[in-house]
Amino acid sequence: MSSRILSVEDINVYYGAIHAIKDVSFQVDEGEIVALIGANGAGKSTTLKTLSGLLRSQTGSIEFLGENIMHVPADKLVARGLAHVPEGRRVFAQMTVEENLQMGAYTRPASEIEPGLERVYTHFPRLQERRRQVAGTLSGGEQQMLAMGRALMSSPKLLMLDEPSMGLAPILIEQIFQIVKELHEAGTTILLVEQNAQMALSIASRAYVMETGNITITGTGDELLHNDEVRKAYLGG
Repeated sequence: MSSRILSVEDINVYYGAIHAIKDVSFQVDEGEIVALIGANGAGKSTTLKTLSGLLRSQTGSIEFLGENIMHVPADKLVARGLAHVPEGRRVFAQMTVEENLQMGAYTRPASEIEPGLERVYTHFPRLQERRRQVAGTLSGGEQQMLAMGRALMSSPKLLMLDEPSMGLAPILIEQIFQIVKELHEAGTTILLVEQNAQMALSIASRAYVMETGNITITGTGDELLHNDEVRKAYLGG
């Protein structure tokens, strides 16, 4: 039986007077890919920022590995095994690929850096080819790979990906999602926020639909792929 990695109960988040997240609850179990899908402005990215300590909920609880992390600083959460790949990638543009990856291991013992690099280069051979290249000169797809690889360097128990396909050509989107599947098959538990609902649901164990700050539909990835309401709103059918 899988163990619960993340349990979110009745969180509410505000941007000033704007109620961005409304009584949101969901769970992620070990070994799953859980997807959050929805339109722009639905609250998906705000949810991830709240989980990673960048924003604070006014209510409820967030438990990670059985501990309440509602008031734990973001940098401490990385050390506990929660890694967040933000929307827009945000690599260190003036540093090399390998320096970016090494920065991702800042919470880990020095003895884990080389094995971590080997693991990342196995999943992302392109990064090994570019390891001496300045990150700001990489393509969008390569920067996305670097952002994901940098997060993996922290040896996360839960990897949160925010819009990994954003701004990428279709062939690169397929490549990124193939890598997400490979990471999952290698044992990484993933919480995926993604506007490309078709791709997200095709690899998700379970999924949640967010609309205007609320979770409105839940089910397995396959159930939502065949849900008439979801198909009409997000899958063009």
